[in-house]
Amino acid sequence: MMNDFPLEPDRAAMAEMGDLVLGRVIDHVESLPDRPAGNLVDPRLTADLVESFLSPPPEAAGDLKALLDRLDRAVDCALETSAPGYLAYIPGSGLYSSALAEFYARGINKYPSLAFAAPALVALEEGVLRWIARDVCGLPDGSTGLLTTGGSMATFSAVVAARHDRLGEDLADGTVYVTAYAHHSVAKAARLAGIGAHRIRTVPCIDDLRMDVTAAATMIGADRAAGLRPFLLVGSAGTTDTGTVDPLPAMADLAAREDLWFHIDAAYGGFFRLTERGRRRLAGTERADSITLDPHKTLFLPFGTGTLVVRDPAKLYAAHEGTGNYFQEVVSAGGLPNYAHMGPELSHEVRGLRAWIPLHLHGVSAFREALDEKLDLAERVHDALASIPALEVPWRPDLSTVAFRVRPSDDSAAALEAADQATRELLARINDDPRTLLSSTVTHGRQTIRVCVLGHHTHADRIDELVDLIAARAEQV
Repeated sequence: MMNDFPLEPDRAAMAEMGDLVLGRVIDHVESLPDRPAGNLVDPRLTADLVESFLSPPPEAAGDLKALLDRLDRAVDCALETSAPGYLAYIPGSGLYSSALAEFYARGINKYPSLAFAAPALVALEEGVLRWIARDVCGLPDGSTGLLTTGGSMATFSAVVAARHDRLGEDLADGTVYVTAYAHHSVAKAARLAGIGAHRIRTVPCIDDLRMDVTAAATMIGADRAAGLRPFLLVGSAGTTDTGTVDPLPAMADLAAREDLWFHIDAAYGGFFRLTERGRRRLAGTERADSITLDPHKTLFLPFGTGTLVVRDPAKLYAAHEGTGNYFQEVVSAGGLPNYAHMGPELSHEVRGLRAWIPLHLHGVSAFREALDEKLDLAERVHDALASIPALEVPWRPDLSTVAFRVRPSDDSAAALEAADQATRELLARINDDPRTLLSSTVTHGRQTIRVCVLGHHTHADRIDELVDLIAARAEQV
């Protein structure tokens, strides 16, 4: 019998559709160890597939199996960020348990942006946020924040809160202080928040790529003397380039002395504080006014999961709160937060569930052990590469990123240029192996290759394979 309401499938139809999707996902997860990490197919070979996705939807109903077949082809033409050999950029490996949580969240489709609409689900999300603020970052009781689509949106809200708190409505002379290795989303957020690009100061780094706090103090003093208004100091708790951690305690002292808002970008590194080594290396986080973290990095959750936590949530409300006449029936709900008034988004899904289920299902210790494993594996990469004569490994990793390059024959400009070219060629040779993908950056003007060990599917066997591959390719330099 034909269903008169095709948007309302019956139980049997829902089960059939669910089984089709679940089977594809399980097959994909099981195939990850053998999938190419850098599986980008020549665009000329995917032109028909791309064109098919650009076409508008049909009037008539389609077939789910056929649609999933097309999606599988699209997946096969994408970087495999969950593969154990994907060690480029900052991997996001996506827990299966979090995917199930996301399916549940989208299926129940509740509205947690205002607490009265779903108080228990808001409490669930708030519990995750309080744990991140207090137990992970070390902020005091009463600290909380909001879950976002990623670090960029979290950073934007932090900059807006800092701007509102320290500058009020007069933004013209506000100045921000970052290093060249701060994530580019910080400068972007400042510009979007109304701070002119010419007011974003790049503080020099010392040789190990950490902020020169003395230079920062000098720049702040000079700006004040010129009639400007320094208001925001940003530290990195694990840069994207090399995983380097800025001198956070000294920066906190400077911010307190100069009455600046102290924001820490811990999008990559923050959850390493779950480990003993990470807590030690990220000391100072507990003194921040605001902190960005990305659970889709170091909690292995799906992409699209970011976090902002703040010392004083009232300052988030003050910068973001707004309402409309149609909110007359909105009431408070037992002291729970209204996330719509803490950030730019009026609507968001039950984001906390994608973290709550994995944390409660697997336990915090499972995440701690996985992060400790990544720190161990990074040390293993560093020590192995440091023993290869053709390579230069400038810094022992603070976190799970190892930087290396071809060693120059001497310090002359010609030798450095030749070494940079050889480094580019070495990266291309390494990435010729489909089981591995690395990426590069520029540090102190030098071409540098990065190994970022972060995916929860990456273990010692794949790291040893990588080291052997690099050693073999380095012999060809």
